[in-house]
Amino acid sequence: MTSFKSEHKGKGNIMSHVTFMSRIAAGVCGALIMGTAVIAQTSTPAPAPPAQSPLGIPLTSTITTPGYPASGPADPALRVLETPSGKKVHVLPATLETTQWGWFDNAQPPVLRVKSGDTIILETMMHSHNQVVPGVTIAQIKKLRTDFPGRGPHTLTGPIYIEEAQPGDVLKVKINRIIPRAYAMNFNVPGMFGQFPNVFQDGQVKYLFLDLDSMKTEFLPGIVLPVRPFPGTLAVARKEPGRYSSVPPGEYAGNMDIRDFVAGSTLYVPVHVPGALLWSGDSHAGQGNGEVNLTAIETAYKEFNITVEVVKGKPLDFPRIETSRSWITMGFDQDLNKAWAQAKAQTIKFLSEQRSVSAEQAEKLMASGSDCRVSQVVNIKKGIHCLNPKNTRDKEDMERPTKETSRYLVSHAKDADLNKAMNDASMGMINLLSTDKKLTRLDAYGLASVAMDCRVGAISDTEKNVHCIMPKNIWVAGNR
Repeated sequence: MTSFKSEHKGKGNIMSHVTFMSRIAAGVCGALIMGTAVIAQTSTPAPAPPAQSPLGIPLTSTITTPGYPASGPADPALRVLETPSGKKVHVLPATLETTQWGWFDNAQPPVLRVKSGDTIILETMMHSHNQVVPGVTIAQIKKLRTDFPGRGPHTLTGPIYIEEAQPGDVLKVKINRIIPRAYAMNFNVPGMFGQFPNVFQDGQVKYLFLDLDSMKTEFLPGIVLPVRPFPGTLAVARKEPGRYSSVPPGEYAGNMDIRDFVAGSTLYVPVHVPGALLWSGDSHAGQGNGEVNLTAIETAYKEFNITVEVVKGKPLDFPRIETSRSWITMGFDQDLNKAWAQAKAQTIKFLSEQRSVSAEQAEKLMASGSDCRVSQVVNIKKGIHCLNPKNTRDKEDMERPTKETSRYLVSHAKDADLNKAMNDASMGMINLLSTDKKLTRLDAYGLASVAMDCRVGAISDTEKNVHCIMPKNIWVAGNR
């Protein structure tokens, strides 16, 4: 009986998503339990990946179940449903046929074809093809990473081919609605990944109930967080051929982990290949700015409702996000100083275009009105995003305290190196939560990852400031 260690997305004999979930729920790896009978699965290796594949991950494998006939190809016509209003929408269930585990490849055949202006309702899975669900231990989660080096943990639904999209166009993706599952998790892998893997050699996983009526979740007894779902990853295909990890973000968007990208927001992303090829996964119910222990409030979506539109004649070189109040510009790099430089350059470019001013004037506007945050520091490429208000009288909360206030716990650090300032400020908050709030070190690390807000302060060649704040109102009455 073979173990479940392949990318289960073969063509032909495909184990259904329902069957797969039954196996996961039963806690059985490599066998399907139906009543008292155990049916063995076999895994047929696929051909070797193309030479240009940078990860060396097998292209595909086929799962067969003895006694069951081969399933035929899906009928695209049956993925279009009518709503009560008469409007037609495309639906894309998250199955082993329609998802990938941890990679993007611009040669991947699309699982759905739509037209500009169409609405798509898709599902997403939990990490590692739904193998990380309540009951799975941190040791098992770590093994899913160490057994599959090179790929990310994310399960990605797609790709979706948009008929009119061509290189040089912009794909506009509006999020209409998000409905998550009723559970989520936060974990740090012991001694691996995260902002401080050398400090946290032990790990833990915490499973959370999402109250979708109140849109709240209790992270720890007496600590209640808002549920604000957003896609950690929404990506088009890279222009480079081959297979690439889903972890680092880039000009294709990807694993941006920008927590302001909620329902009602719109992504504008440059198209690099015909059809754009759109994926989504790494579904979140909330996150801190920094995501320091590697994970947010990780969940999966029962409904991720989006509308896609191809924009011609207005090229972009990097993604942007529009919210109800702001335009978001961003930068990514392994070095946070360079991520800041890119975010600054993108912000100046945006403001110059939007306000029809010079670059020098745009830089002054940025200094007075843009609100820059550390999106995450754990995705190989670290991220900074800047919120640029549509109305200068409707700015985001731009507070940059250096000590505790009536609203916030505060940790502030400055250094010539932005990486060092971020490390010191976020570790300062973890220490504060451990000492003042009496949290365990691992719980402090996790709470910082899902609720801390790290903001970029004054920046010069010799001094860079980071202000990490934690809202006090997450401690319910009697537990502050």
